[in-house]
Parts: sequence; structure tokens; C-alpha cells
Amino acid sequence: MKTITVSVSDPVYEDFREYARKVDRKASELIKEAIELYREQHMQRRTSLRNRHPASVGGPIQAITGEDCILGEMIDDSRD
Repeated sequence: MKTITVSVSDPVYEDFREYARKVDRKASELIKEAIELYREQHMQRRTSLRNRHPASVGGPIQAITGEDCILGEMIDDSRD
């Protein structure tokens, strides 16, 4: 674990100290959790849809014609 020095405004630090007293914890613990939460939400790599490749699910079961009702087919599922 690395010890760091962070400067925050007096009102912000007071808010942390006051809340820490209410929940019976140390302000430093709350600040560590806040830093970790920031890291998880903003800094960790997330998969982007732009980085993903399409998956093949095969071809159509049968060719679709102009007379086919695709919605009805999805609702009835009469293919079985």
C-alpha cells in the first residue's frame, strides 16, 4: 500500500470527518473507498461494442418472400 498526500478543501474534509463519525469509521477509510470507486467507474478498461466482432448464428431457416409475415412467424413460431 502506498501512502499519499492529497489536498482537499476544509469543507470537503469536514464533510468526510462528520460522516465518518456518524458511521463509526475513519475519514481515511471513506476517502480510500471513494478513490477506489472512482477507479472502478472511470479508469478501468471496459469492453466497447466497437471492439467486438459479430458472431455468426448461421443462415436463415428458409428464404423470406414478400408474402411472409415475419411478425406473425415470431409470435406463432410455427417452424417446429
